[in-house]
Amino acid sequence: MSRRCEICGKEPLVGYSKSHAHNLTKRRWYPNLQNVRVIENGTVRRRRVCASCIQAGKIQKARSGRMPKAL
Repeated sequence: MSRRCEICGKEPLVGYSKSHAHNLTKRRWYPNLQNVRVIENGTVRRRRVCASCIQAGKIQKARSGRMPKAL
């Protein structure tokens, strides 16, 4: 499974970690991906979506199926 947002296509970025002595080591910054139940074309699908797409409202989340607590 790739580390890619299925909505916007956001992928890991590549760069360097730099120590106080300016030693460079390669590293990757991963997107904040969440497994979300999404309503697509009237059906519920599981998608890997980044948190920025969820906050921006680019998807419609499906209801969780749990019953509310009795008052």
